[in-house]
Amino acid sequence: MKLLKTTLFSALITFIRISSGFVTGKAVAIFTGPAGVAIIGAFSNFISIVLAFANGAITNGIVKYTAEYNDDNQQTSTLFSTALRISVICSIFVAVLLLSTANYLSTWIFKSNDYSNPLRVLGLTIILYSLNSLLIAILNGKSQIKLFTLVNTIGSIAGLLFTVTLVFFYKIQGALYAIVLSQSIVFFITLILVIRSEWFSWSYFKSGFNVVMATKLSHYSLMSIITALTVPVTQIFLRNLLIEKVGIDSAGFWQGMMRISDGYLMLLTTSLATYYLPKLSSLKTDLELRKEVLKGYRLIIPTVFIGCTIIYFLRFFIIKVLYTNNFLAMENLFLWQLIGDFFKMSAWILSYLMLAKAMTKAYIITEIIFSFLYILLGYVFIIMFGLQGVTIAFAIAYIVYFLTMIWLFRKILSRKLNNTKEHERI
Repeated sequence: MKLLKTTLFSALITFIRISSGFVTGKAVAIFTGPAGVAIIGAFSNFISIVLAFANGAITNGIVKYTAEYNDDNQQTSTLFSTALRISVICSIFVAVLLLSTANYLSTWIFKSNDYSNPLRVLGLTIILYSLNSLLIAILNGKSQIKLFTLVNTIGSIAGLLFTVTLVFFYKIQGALYAIVLSQSIVFFITLILVIRSEWFSWSYFKSGFNVVMATKLSHYSLMSIITALTVPVTQIFLRNLLIEKVGIDSAGFWQGMMRISDGYLMLLTTSLATYYLPKLSSLKTDLELRKEVLKGYRLIIPTVFIGCTIIYFLRFFIIKVLYTNNFLAMENLFLWQLIGDFFKMSAWILSYLMLAKAMTKAYIITEIIFSFLYILLGYVFIIMFGLQGVTIAFAIAYIVYFLTMIWLFRKILSRKLNNTKEHERI
């Protein structure tokens, strides 16, 4: 699977996701206003955390080892069987937790217990989320890009239809139910499509639980759990800080800016997740790794720069099209957010190398330090500059993260190359 081909298919996924996501965002903005956008953003962050725990945070590990064991049916069977059992057990545990603490979680996330029922529905359907993630990860690892594209497309369209319909009739409550139910229903479609694939066999899932394989996956669990906690929790903390210091509408403006940022970057993040993780996992030599990373920079960085430039100059038009005139205060957020986006994508190319090669310690340390830095800078700059301060913090934090990745990548790669050469001389 070539990077360009993957990017083209990712572009299709992204176009549909962006289109459905922005139509959804427009509907939410019209019917609920900035406050509703902030609440839905908080719920989305929470779901990211819950879903990671619900499948044991093994998604990236499934992608890596599916690619690595692609020609070994025995290992593939061991992997799929173990992953299935981990997903089911973790989903049941998370479901019980959600159902028993829905009121408390609603108060913590939304500052109100009015939204406990969507959390209970999430608990009842979380296993479908988990199994859907398992199947999609397998498709990714097997480089089934066409089917991967189809499944993600169906998920985006289902999310759009559910959200627009429910938010029209039930406002914020409807949007929350839509987020939960759309992805749960998509599981059944994913299952049908996967079963019809040539490679699929029920025997792959009947080998039982394997401790050795579970241990391998646990390395990725730890990394994924750190990511699942640090990113959404950081956003929840900063959103609550904005609500406290500037007001809930400002939190909605920031959430709207993040939605735009995530939307246009989705093309590249989808390409990285779909192509780089299985590709880097399959490479055996350091020279191949270096070549693949440099190829990624030549394609991705110019694309990010051009995209950021276009978005900045069209920022007023984008706000009016995607939201309403009530969101024009977002205009001051674009410059620093886009600077942060550029360095974010520059850093992610290298961070995927750590993920693909299971550099657990380095990955966890950098994620934790970066999150603390982001929160600290956000606290300082929100007090100093108000709403704009959160995007200034975002930009500075990712510049530091990018420089850290450059330093870490060069050091690790140099040592590997030296070791390789020494081994060859022996």
